[in-house]
Amino acid sequence: MKSTTTTALVAAGALLVGGIATAAFMKSGDSADAVTASQNRPTLDTSPLANDGAASDSVPVNAPRGLEYADVVKVDPLTKKEKAYATVIGTEPVRETSTTQTPHEVCEDVVVQERLPERDGNVGGTVAGAVIGGLLGNQVGGGNGKKAATAAGAVAGGVIGNQIDKRHVGGRVVNRTERQCHTETATSESTRVTGYNVTYRNEDGTTGTMRMASKPGTRIAMGTTDAVTGYNVTYRYDGVEKTVKMDNKPASDRLPVVDGQLVTQTAAVTQ
Repeated sequence: MKSTTTTALVAAGALLVGGIATAAFMKSGDSADAVTASQNRPTLDTSPLANDGAASDSVPVNAPRGLEYADVVKVDPLTKKEKAYATVIGTEPVRETSTTQTPHEVCEDVVVQERLPERDGNVGGTVAGAVIGGLLGNQVGGGNGKKAATAAGAVAGGVIGNQIDKRHVGGRVVNRTERQCHTETATSESTRVTGYNVTYRNEDGTTGTMRMASKPGTRIAMGTTDAVTGYNVTYRYDGVEKTVKMDNKPASDRLPVVDGQLVTQTAAVTQ
């Protein structure tokens, strides 16, 4: 009887010790899990990047920034006065024709015919007729009658001789050389160049025509013009506006920036 009671007490004690040990173990396991969970929970690092231990993840101030663009705000052309020239592409002479009339004398030798003047009875014809008539009258009669016949024959012979002389000597046609002159008018035409019609091409490609007094060379002066020598380009980059002088007008409304430096074909940013 006593042995049974002792065995029961020992068994109860063993159960009590095992329960206490089990509880202690379980409590110990819960504490370990809590510590592990606390170690694995993420934390917020509020310290600056510069103070972070991982220095390789920070961005240096002078680090390369690659290709960027600046916005073009305005473009102002720079000009100066220069002489303007046009290229000559054609010339055509302008001619004027004039007519001149000049009077002058023309002379030539001409053979002409003329009739000699009629004789009005010269002494030779009359005397010869009188002699012949007297001789014939002298053959008639005798005495005083003969004298009368001779006288009448002389008178009649003189008259007849005079008439014969007129008919057979006077009024003859003869040839002679005569120099004749007259005035003629010579007409001549002359042509002269009074100017040139010049066709030209301006620098902008337009063409025109003008009259010039003399023939030009390969180009002609066209006064003065405002020649563009460059451009003042104002741009905005990183919120700051600056102006740069460029030889050529920007092709777009943006300018390339490489590693913080504006890329242009000319130098220097103006103040």
